[in-house]
Amino acid sequence: MSRGPWHVAVLMGGWSAEREVSLMSGKGVADALESRGHRVTRIDMGRDVAQRLAEARPDVVFNALHGVPGEDGTVQGMLDLMGLKYTHSGLVTSVIAIDKELTKQALVPHGIPMPTGTMVDSESLFSADPLPRPYVLKPVNEGSSVGVAIVKDDSNYGNPIAREAVGPWQEFDRLLAEPFIKGRELTVAVLGDEALGVTELRVKSGFYDYDAKYTDGLTEHVCPADVPADVAQRMKHLAVEAHRLLGCKGASRSDFRWDDEHGLAGIFLLEVNTQPGMTPLSLVPEQARAIGMDYAELVERIVGEALA
Repeated sequence: MSRGPWHVAVLMGGWSAEREVSLMSGKGVADALESRGHRVTRIDMGRDVAQRLAEARPDVVFNALHGVPGEDGTVQGMLDLMGLKYTHSGLVTSVIAIDKELTKQALVPHGIPMPTGTMVDSESLFSADPLPRPYVLKPVNEGSSVGVAIVKDDSNYGNPIAREAVGPWQEFDRLLAEPFIKGRELTVAVLGDEALGVTELRVKSGFYDYDAKYTDGLTEHVCPADVPADVAQRMKHLAVEAHRLLGCKGASRSDFRWDDEHGLAGIFLLEVNTQPGMTPLSLVPEQARAIGMDYAELVERIVGEALA
């Protein structure tokens, strides 16, 4: 299809823990498309989403949802059944990438370095730690660092973890415990089959959790990251490989932890985000700007790939 004008339905909102982030992403995308002369139908997704899409009859759907059901294959399957083209990754890729354990199973056999981990449930945390402290606890299928915690020797969660401290995790069916990797937080955006850049995330206090990601001023983004050239190149390579191995489409973002005392051997991929944020604070637009691609151009590139 030509470069437009297109009729784009922008799916946003929904009912996941990342609803507010999705609304910000969707607004940014819709505003950018309208600024380029495209027709936009904005849909804050509810249970009537299929009916609203059928009535809108868009050329393509921009999936600006985060978390379940927009990132786990549910919406992708619906759009496939409706015969609608849509941005970002498809059903199978989404099912795998939203699940941190399935992602490991898909990538580690191909040489992608990821932290070893163990599956736990909240009840088991009362009796014993699943790993030596410090370790990281995270829900298996949430994004934006929702529910992530670092359990340290001096943790206020108790030792073993006290029952009253487990509340934040009881809503999640499965948890993943991973060794805490000291070092630096970095991320790489991939668009198509190209890594855009490497950004370091310097958190002013604590770690890169939900608040640090989406509250202006809590995290400094250093783009491009001040890391050795071979480290940056290795991360870009791993991000592109992960994007390819998982079958990602459009934009993805790979998050890394780097223990700089161990050089290239200290690089670990933490997760691959198939629905990366598109808010003003988001990392994919930031890396695009760093290579001379403005926000509206980035959005059109993503839509154009979906229409190709």
